[in-house]
Amino acid sequence: MPPRKSVLKLAGVDRQYGQGDTVLSILKGANFELRSGEIVALVAPSGTGKSTLLHVAGLLEHPDNGEVFINGRECGKLTDEQRTSIRRSDIGFVYQFHHLLPEFSALENVMMPQMIAGLAPKEAQERAAALLDYMRVGHRGDHRPAELSGGEQQRVAIARAVANAPLLLLADEPTGNLDPQTASYVFDALEALVRQSGLAAMIATHNHELAGRMDRRVTIENGKVVEF
Repeated sequence: MPPRKSVLKLAGVDRQYGQGDTVLSILKGANFELRSGEIVALVAPSGTGKSTLLHVAGLLEHPDNGEVFINGRECGKLTDEQRTSIRRSDIGFVYQFHHLLPEFSALENVMMPQMIAGLAPKEAQERAAALLDYMRVGHRGDHRPAELSGGEQQRVAIARAVANAPLLLLADEPTGNLDPQTASYVFDALEALVRQSGLAAMIATHNHELAGRMDRRVTIENGKVVEF
């Protein structure tokens, strides 16, 4: 088996926030690496910097110090336009709330990022239908989000997140609003997708049972990323 390539690397990352005269240091020299085909659980209490870590890794926030590498490329000195381009092509996001567009069908929601990226509508529709089938919600493609169950909404959201074949998937509590059985079912679909496609995934979760099924578990302690 060829060595897995580095998809995400954080090197000495600091992230601080100012609150009045107070500076709150969230990440302090954080180091982390994620490779293709790997699923890593991020298990950390609220307030320790979990969302900040995901935002920095996803190029939604700039680190104050240190560097973020996506697929070996330094991203610290890139323009906002270049960072947006990388997010659009190489990074997929899944959140606790599905954030699907309510006025569009499940199929149209998965087509949207592909068409924004320049894919022809017919190709976008074919790929969206295939992804929904893979996530076992293809039969619900013409339904709007409000007509779907919570588990179905999240599976559509995952399909949308990977519609442009990203290298990296970042998920923030993707099963947090689901009952245990539905959460397990959604995670099964997500894991199969990662294994099949070879993308790298970091999934923030409070669900220790799901975390135990991933390749590694990390947490945040004193601003650093540490392995369990």
